[in-house]
Amino acid sequence: MIITVATSAGFCFGVKRAIKIALATVEKSGNVEMLGDIVHNEQVVQNIEAAGILKVDALESGTGKILLIRSHGAPESVYQEARRLGYRIVDATCPMVKEIHTIVRERYAQGFSIIIIGDKDHDEVQGILGQIGYDALVIENADAVPLGAVQTMDRAAVVVQSTQALANVQAILAVLERHIPEVVFSNTICRATRERQAEMEILPLENDVVLVIGSKTSANTKRLYELAHAANARSYLIQTRDDIKPQWFEGVQCVAVTAGASTPDDTIQEVIAALKSL
Repeated sequence: MIITVATSAGFCFGVKRAIKIALATVEKSGNVEMLGDIVHNEQVVQNIEAAGILKVDALESGTGKILLIRSHGAPESVYQEARRLGYRIVDATCPMVKEIHTIVRERYAQGFSIIIIGDKDHDEVQGILGQIGYDALVIENADAVPLGAVQTMDRAAVVVQSTQALANVQAILAVLERHIPEVVFSNTICRATRERQAEMEILPLENDVVLVIGSKTSANTKRLYELAHAANARSYLIQTRDDIKPQWFEGVQCVAVTAGASTPDDTIQEVIAALKSL
Protein backbone atom coordinates (compact mmCIF):
# COMPACT_ATOMS: atom_id res chain seq x y z
CA MET A 1 0.00 0.00 0.00
CA ILE A 2 1.40 3.38 -1.02
CA ILE A 3 1.11 6.11 1.63
CA THR A 4 1.19 9.74 0.47
CA VAL A 5 1.50 12.41 3.15
CA ALA A 6 0.24 15.88 2.22
CA THR A 7 3.05 18.44 2.08
CA SER A 8 1.08 20.86 4.25
CA ALA A 9 0.04 18.34 6.94
CA GLY A 10 0.53 19.40 10.55
CA PHE A 11 1.41 22.53 12.48
CA CYS A 12 1.07 25.83 10.65
CA PHE A 13 3.37 28.79 11.37
CA GLY A 14 0.92 30.41 13.79
CA VAL A 15 0.51 27.29 15.92
CA LYS A 16 4.25 26.58 16.03
CA ARG A 17 4.85 30.16 17.08
CA ALA A 18 2.17 30.11 19.81
CA ILE A 19 3.46 26.87 21.34
CA LYS A 20 7.05 28.12 21.25
CA ILE A 21 6.04 31.37 22.99
CA ALA A 22 3.96 29.50 25.57
CA LEU A 23 6.71 27.05 26.54
CA ALA A 24 9.41 29.73 26.61
CA THR A 25 7.23 31.96 28.81
CA VAL A 26 6.40 29.32 31.43
CA GLU A 27 10.01 28.09 31.52
CA LYS A 28 11.32 31.60 32.14
CA SER A 29 8.63 33.08 34.36
CA GLY A 30 6.11 30.54 35.65
CA ASN A 31 2.69 31.62 36.95
CA VAL A 32 1.22 31.73 33.43
CA GLU A 33 -2.54 31.68 32.85
CA MET A 34 -4.56 31.25 29.69
CA LEU A 35 -8.26 31.76 28.93
CA GLY A 36 -9.20 28.56 27.09
CA ASP A 37 -7.03 26.20 25.05
CA ILE A 38 -3.97 27.44 23.16
CA VAL A 39 -5.13 25.58 20.03
CA HIS A 40 -7.88 23.08 19.25
CA ASN A 41 -6.01 19.84 19.77
CA GLU A 42 -6.22 17.58 22.80
CA GLN A 43 -2.61 16.34 22.67
CA VAL A 44 -1.21 19.87 22.45
CA VAL A 45 -3.46 21.03 25.29
CA GLN A 46 -2.24 18.19 27.52
CA ASN A 47 1.39 19.07 26.79
CA ILE A 48 0.81 22.74 27.56
CA GLU A 49 -0.91 21.94 30.85
CA ALA A 50 1.87 19.49 31.76
CA ALA A 51 4.38 22.31 31.20
CA GLY A 52 2.64 24.27 33.96
CA ILE A 53 0.38 26.72 32.14
CA LEU A 54 -2.93 27.08 33.96
CA LYS A 55 -6.15 27.26 31.96
CA VAL A 56 -8.67 29.54 33.71
CA ASP A 57 -12.28 30.53 33.13
CA ALA A 58 -11.89 34.08 34.44
CA LEU A 59 -9.10 36.51 35.37
CA GLU A 60 -8.47 37.43 38.99
CA SER A 61 -6.30 40.11 40.56
CA GLY A 62 -2.87 39.14 41.84
CA THR A 63 0.79 39.92 41.58
CA GLY A 64 3.40 38.53 39.22
CA LYS A 65 0.89 36.78 36.98
CA ILE A 66 1.11 36.48 33.20
CA LEU A 67 -1.78 36.16 30.76
CA LEU A 68 -0.92 34.25 27.61
CA ILE A 69 -3.14 35.28 24.68
CA ARG A 70 -3.86 32.22 22.54
CA SER A 71 -3.15 31.78 18.83
CA HIS A 72 -6.80 32.54 17.98
CA GLY A 73 -6.53 36.01 19.52
CA ALA A 74 -8.83 37.71 22.00
CA PRO A 75 -11.28 40.64 22.20
CA GLU A 76 -9.82 44.00 23.18
CA SER A 77 -11.81 43.81 26.43
CA VAL A 78 -9.65 40.88 27.57
CA TYR A 79 -6.48 42.95 27.22
CA GLN A 80 -8.06 45.84 29.12
CA GLU A 81 -9.30 43.61 31.94
CA ALA A 82 -5.93 41.86 32.24
CA ARG A 83 -4.07 45.15 32.53
CA ARG A 84 -6.56 46.44 35.10
CA LEU A 85 -6.01 43.34 37.25
CA GLY A 86 -2.23 43.62 37.06
CA TYR A 87 -1.35 40.88 34.58
CA ARG A 88 1.63 41.07 32.28
CA ILE A 89 0.39 40.10 28.81
CA VAL A 90 2.30 37.76 26.49
CA ASP A 91 0.58 37.78 23.12
CA ALA A 92 0.78 34.56 21.07
CA THR A 93 -1.95 35.57 18.61
CA CYS A 94 -1.19 34.34 15.09
CA PRO A 95 0.17 37.28 13.01
CA MET A 96 -2.37 36.43 10.28
CA VAL A 97 -5.19 36.88 12.80
CA LYS A 98 -3.62 40.12 14.02
CA GLU A 99 -3.76 41.36 10.43
CA ILE A 100 -7.52 40.70 10.37
CA HIS A 101 -7.88 42.72 13.60
CA THR A 102 -6.07 45.65 11.99
CA ILE A 103 -8.20 45.56 8.83
CA VAL A 104 -11.42 45.47 10.84
CA ARG A 105 -10.45 48.38 13.09
CA GLU A 106 -9.32 50.52 10.13
CA ARG A 107 -12.41 49.85 8.01
CA TYR A 108 -14.69 50.43 10.99
CA ALA A 109 -13.03 53.79 11.65
CA GLN A 110 -13.61 54.67 7.98
CA GLY A 111 -17.35 54.16 8.42
CA PHE A 112 -17.78 50.76 6.79
CA SER A 113 -20.25 48.22 8.07
CA ILE A 114 -18.21 45.15 9.02
CA ILE A 115 -19.09 41.64 7.88
CA ILE A 116 -17.14 38.60 9.06
CA ILE A 117 -17.47 35.34 7.15
CA GLY A 118 -16.92 32.60 9.71
CA ASP A 119 -18.27 30.45 12.50
CA LYS A 120 -20.11 32.64 15.02
CA ASP A 121 -18.94 30.79 18.13
CA HIS A 122 -15.34 30.19 17.08
CA ASP A 123 -12.65 31.77 19.30
CA GLU A 124 -11.03 33.54 16.36
CA VAL A 125 -14.31 35.13 15.24
CA GLN A 126 -15.11 36.24 18.78
CA GLY A 127 -11.69 37.87 18.96
CA ILE A 128 -12.29 39.72 15.69
CA LEU A 129 -15.71 40.88 16.85
CA GLY A 130 -14.20 42.13 20.08
CA GLN A 131 -11.92 44.56 18.25
CA ILE A 132 -14.88 46.84 17.50
CA GLY A 133 -17.24 46.21 20.39
CA TYR A 134 -19.01 43.32 18.63
CA ASP A 135 -20.55 45.77 16.14
CA ALA A 136 -20.33 43.46 13.13
CA LEU A 137 -22.38 40.92 11.25
CA VAL A 138 -21.16 37.30 11.21
CA ILE A 139 -22.30 35.07 8.34
CA GLU A 140 -21.61 31.33 8.32
CA ASN A 141 -22.93 30.28 4.91
CA ALA A 142 -24.79 31.60 1.88
CA ASP A 143 -28.13 30.22 3.07
CA ALA A 144 -27.81 32.16 6.34
CA VAL A 145 -27.27 35.65 4.89
CA PRO A 146 -29.68 37.98 6.77
CA LEU A 147 -30.97 39.95 3.80
CA GLY A 148 -32.91 42.39 5.97
CA ALA A 149 -29.72 43.53 7.73
CA VAL A 150 -27.57 43.39 4.61
CA GLN A 151 -29.90 45.50 2.50
CA THR A 152 -29.60 48.42 4.96
CA MET A 153 -25.86 48.68 4.29
CA ASP A 154 -24.45 51.19 1.80
CA ARG A 155 -20.80 50.15 2.13
CA ALA A 156 -19.45 47.04 3.77
CA ALA A 157 -15.98 45.70 4.48
CA VAL A 158 -15.80 41.91 4.44
CA VAL A 159 -13.12 39.83 6.17
CA VAL A 160 -12.85 36.07 6.61
CA GLN A 161 -12.02 33.75 9.48
CA SER A 162 -8.56 32.53 8.51
CA THR A 163 -9.52 28.85 8.21
CA GLN A 164 -12.68 29.18 6.10
CA ALA A 165 -13.25 27.21 2.90
CA LEU A 166 -12.84 29.39 -0.20
CA ALA A 167 -15.96 28.01 -1.91
CA ASN A 168 -18.11 29.01 1.07
CA VAL A 169 -16.60 32.50 1.07
CA GLN A 170 -17.21 32.97 -2.65
CA ALA A 171 -20.85 31.89 -2.31
CA ILE A 172 -21.51 34.36 0.51
CA LEU A 173 -19.66 37.17 -1.27
CA ALA A 174 -21.81 36.70 -4.38
CA VAL A 175 -24.96 37.25 -2.30
CA LEU A 176 -23.53 40.30 -0.56
CA GLU A 177 -22.47 41.96 -3.81
CA ARG A 178 -26.01 41.65 -5.15
CA HIS A 179 -27.47 43.56 -2.22
CA ILE A 180 -24.81 46.07 -1.05
CA PRO A 181 -23.78 48.97 -3.34
CA GLU A 182 -20.14 48.98 -2.22
CA VAL A 183 -18.35 45.87 -0.95
CA VAL A 184 -14.65 45.94 -0.05
CA PHE A 185 -13.41 42.37 0.34
CA SER A 186 -10.20 41.28 2.08
CA ASN A 187 -9.39 37.62 1.51
CA THR A 188 -7.95 36.82 4.93
CA ILE A 189 -7.91 33.03 4.53
CA CYS A 190 -4.33 32.23 5.57
CA ARG A 191 -1.80 30.69 3.22
CA ALA A 192 -1.56 27.46 5.23
CA THR A 193 -5.31 26.93 4.91
CA ARG A 194 -5.24 27.61 1.17
CA GLU A 195 -2.41 25.12 0.66
CA ARG A 196 -4.22 22.41 2.61
CA GLN A 197 -7.47 22.97 0.74
CA ALA A 198 -5.68 22.94 -2.62
CA GLU A 199 -4.18 19.55 -1.79
CA MET A 200 -7.61 18.25 -0.85
CA GLU A 201 -8.80 19.03 -4.37
CA ILE A 202 -6.26 16.54 -5.73
CA LEU A 203 -5.27 13.86 -3.19
CA PRO A 204 -8.78 12.39 -2.66
CA LEU A 205 -9.05 11.79 -6.41
CA GLU A 206 -5.65 10.13 -6.64
CA ASN A 207 -6.02 7.79 -3.64
CA ASP A 208 -8.41 5.04 -2.60
CA VAL A 209 -8.64 6.28 1.01
CA VAL A 210 -7.96 9.61 2.72
CA LEU A 211 -7.17 10.04 6.42
CA VAL A 212 -7.55 13.51 7.95
CA ILE A 213 -5.86 13.71 11.36
CA GLY A 214 -6.95 16.25 13.95
CA SER A 215 -9.34 17.20 16.68
CA LYS A 216 -13.08 17.25 16.03
CA THR A 217 -13.08 20.66 17.73
CA SER A 218 -10.66 22.07 15.12
CA ALA A 219 -12.43 24.16 12.47
CA ASN A 220 -9.69 23.82 9.86
CA THR A 221 -9.48 20.04 10.38
CA LYS A 222 -13.22 19.61 9.94
CA ARG A 223 -13.13 21.61 6.71
CA LEU A 224 -10.31 19.47 5.37
CA TYR A 225 -12.39 16.40 6.09
CA GLU A 226 -15.48 17.92 4.42
CA LEU A 227 -13.46 18.71 1.28
CA ALA A 228 -11.91 15.24 1.22
CA HIS A 229 -15.22 13.44 1.79
CA ALA A 230 -16.96 15.47 -0.92
CA ALA A 231 -14.40 14.15 -3.43
CA ASN A 232 -13.92 10.67 -1.96
CA ALA A 233 -16.49 8.93 0.24
CA ARG A 234 -13.74 6.76 1.72
CA SER A 235 -12.34 9.68 3.71
CA TYR A 236 -12.09 9.46 7.50
CA LEU A 237 -11.48 11.98 10.29
CA ILE A 238 -9.34 10.54 13.07
CA GLN A 239 -7.70 12.03 16.16
CA THR A 240 -5.00 9.40 16.75
CA ARG A 241 -3.83 6.01 15.46
CA ASP A 242 -6.32 4.38 17.85
CA ASP A 243 -9.19 5.51 15.61
CA ILE A 244 -7.92 3.58 12.58
CA LYS A 245 -10.09 0.62 11.51
CA PRO A 246 -8.26 -2.06 9.49
CA GLN A 247 -11.37 -2.81 7.40
CA TRP A 248 -11.06 0.64 5.81
CA PHE A 249 -7.99 -0.59 3.95
CA GLU A 250 -9.07 -3.96 2.58
CA GLY A 251 -8.03 -4.07 -1.07
CA VAL A 252 -6.64 -0.53 -0.88
CA GLN A 253 -3.57 0.26 -2.98
CA CYS A 254 -2.96 3.89 -2.02
CA VAL A 255 -3.90 6.12 0.89
CA ALA A 256 -3.42 9.85 1.43
CA VAL A 257 -2.75 11.34 4.86
CA THR A 258 -3.23 14.95 5.84
CA ALA A 259 -3.64 16.77 9.15
CA GLY A 260 -5.06 19.98 10.54
CA ALA A 261 -2.95 23.00 11.44
CA SER A 262 -2.93 22.14 15.15
CA THR A 263 -2.04 18.43 14.81
CA PRO A 264 1.41 17.52 16.25
CA ASP A 265 3.95 15.81 14.03
CA ASP A 266 4.25 12.97 16.57
CA THR A 267 0.57 12.13 16.03
CA ILE A 268 1.02 12.12 12.25
CA GLN A 269 4.05 9.83 12.46
CA GLU A 270 2.19 7.42 14.75
CA VAL A 271 -0.65 7.18 12.21
CA ILE A 272 1.83 6.50 9.39
CA ALA A 273 3.51 3.78 11.47
CA ALA A 274 0.13 2.21 12.17
CA LEU A 275 -0.71 2.18 8.45
CA LYS A 276 2.62 0.52 7.64
CA SER A 277 1.90 -2.19 10.20
CA LEU A 278 -1.46 -3.20 8.73
